[in-house]
Amino acid sequence: MKGYLGFFMLVAALTAYMWRDTFDPESVRGARVLITGASSGIGEQMAYHYAKFGAQIVITARRVNALKTVVQKCEKLGAQKVMYVPGDMSDPADPERVFKYAVENLGGLDFLVLNHVGNMNIELWNGDADHVRSLMQVNFVSFVQMAAAAFPVLETSGGSIIVVSSLAGKLASPFVAPYTSTKFAMNGFFGALQNELAIKKSNVSVSILILGLIDTEAAMNKIKLVFCFNTSLQTKIMTLFCMFGISEMLCIYSAKVITIF
Repeated sequence: MKGYLGFFMLVAALTAYMWRDTFDPESVRGARVLITGASSGIGEQMAYHYAKFGAQIVITARRVNALKTVVQKCEKLGAQKVMYVPGDMSDPADPERVFKYAVENLGGLDFLVLNHVGNMNIELWNGDADHVRSLMQVNFVSFVQMAAAAFPVLETSGGSIIVVSSLAGKLASPFVAPYTSTKFAMNGFFGALQNELAIKKSNVSVSILILGLIDTEAAMNKIKLVFCFNTSLQTKIMTLFCMFGISEMLCIYSAKVITIF
């Protein structure tokens, strides 16, 4: 028994050591950062955190007035430099235009944070292939475009690409077929890219953030829409589980779990 106890204590100590917080805020001071989808929600909050660390920031989104507000707050929080550039990622020309603006005004780039997302309809798929195509441009193709433009610059700086994704790209969720397909594409592409960069021993890193439910205004509005469906409470609850990742196990074993409600 003592032998097992010692073994588990050793494992616990090693785990604590490996999971220790090694982040140094000074490593971000002065870093050149481009954040997409930064007019609200997750992107807005990420901009504020980078600002607190004294980074140089370019933010982009479609809503100019909202971007101006975020810029003002970033300045108050301590950003060394902060600018905005309006961009619509549904326009195939905008990803490269926005990236070029950031590099020219920051003198290079250290972090590319890809966070933007297109409009997600909560409904059974109605056969609209054009909507799938347009959403794929915003949620996936534009990410690839910006990553392609960024690699030569990031290889010079030893920088990073941060991709904000979703559990919807891990679990096939009902009522959001176009959206979840874009997230599967995103996770697949950037996951494969991580392996390719390791093979090439590149100094560029790719991080994929798989997020569940975040209580942004947009997410809360989507939850309200789910409860407007003419379906049973059981179906609504399971839909939310699958869409927002409240529990992966509940989704995987939904056929069994649904009987307990």
